[in-house]
Amino acid sequence: MMLIISLISFLAIHLAPNSFFASGELNPNITKESIEHLKKIYGLDKPLLYQYLSWIWAMIHLDFGVSFASGKMVKDEILSRIGITLIMNFISMVFVFLLALYFGIKSAIKRDSFLDRGVKQFALVSYAMPSFYLALLLILFFSVYLKWFPISGLHSIEPKSGIEWYIDYAWHLVLPIFVMVFGGVGTLSMYIRSLTLEILKSDYIFFAKSRGIEEKIVFKRFILPNLYPPIVTILGLSLPGMIGGSVILESIFSINGMGLLFFQSAMSRDYPVIMGILIISTFLTLFGNIVADLILLKLNPHFAKAS
Repeated sequence: MMLIISLISFLAIHLAPNSFFASGELNPNITKESIEHLKKIYGLDKPLLYQYLSWIWAMIHLDFGVSFASGKMVKDEILSRIGITLIMNFISMVFVFLLALYFGIKSAIKRDSFLDRGVKQFALVSYAMPSFYLALLLILFFSVYLKWFPISGLHSIEPKSGIEWYIDYAWHLVLPIFVMVFGGVGTLSMYIRSLTLEILKSDYIFFAKSRGIEEKIVFKRFILPNLYPPIVTILGLSLPGMIGGSVILESIFSINGMGLLFFQSAMSRDYPVIMGILIISTFLTLFGNIVADLILLKLNPHFAKAS
C-alpha cells in the first residue's frame, strides 16, 4: 500500500505544472546551461522511473534527500519542525475527543432538552466557522484589543530555559490550540450523539432499563463499550492529520511547524520535502489503521477468537 501511494504521489507531484526551477527559467540573468546543471545535480534530468526507484532506495535507508529551497537535509528540516506540530495537534486532539465524548453523550441522553439544543447550535457554528476567520477574530480581540495573548510566534522571552520560558511557550499556544479544538469538537459531538442515540434505541438497552438497572451501570456497561469501536477507528485515522493538519493556523500565527513547511514546499515545488512529508503521513495512516484494528480486536474478544 505504501508503494502504491508513494508511486501515485510521486507521479502527481512531478506531472504538476511548473517546477522549482520555473522562476529561474524566467530570469534572463540565469542561463539555460546553469538550469540544466542544477537539474543534473538534483537528478531531475533522469527519466521519472529512474528518479522514483532512486528515491525509493534512499527512503529505505531513511534518506529523504536535500531540500531544493534551503539546501539542508530534508530529514533535518522535518525533525526541526515536527515537534511543535505534534504538540499542538496532540493536545487539541485530546481536548476534542474528551469534549465531544462528554457533550455528544449528554446531548443524546437528554434529547430535545435545552442542553441538546445548545450542543446542536454550537456544533453548527463550529462546523461553519472558518478556522482562519476565527483565528483573526481571536487575535484582534485577545491580542490587539485586550493584549492578553501574543499575536504570533512561540517565544517572547530569552533565554530558552527556566519555568518562565515554558510558561511563555504555552501561553503562545493557547489561541491556536483553541481554534483547532473549536473547529473539531462540533462535528465529532454530533457524530457521537448520533451513535449514542442508535445505541439507546437498541433492545438490550430497553431490557436493561426494564430490569431496573441504574442509569450509571447502563452507561458504563452498555453505552460506552459500544461507542469505543467507532471512536478508536476515528482516533486511528486522525494520526496523519497531526502532521499537516494545521497549515492555515501555522501560517496565521507564524508557527514554524510541519504544516507551514508543507505549504511553503508545495508552493515552491520542493519535491524532496513534499515527498518526505507525504511518506510520513502515509506511514502514520497505515500505522493508525493497524493499531486501531488491533485495539478493536482487543475490545471484541469474541471476534478475535472467531478470526
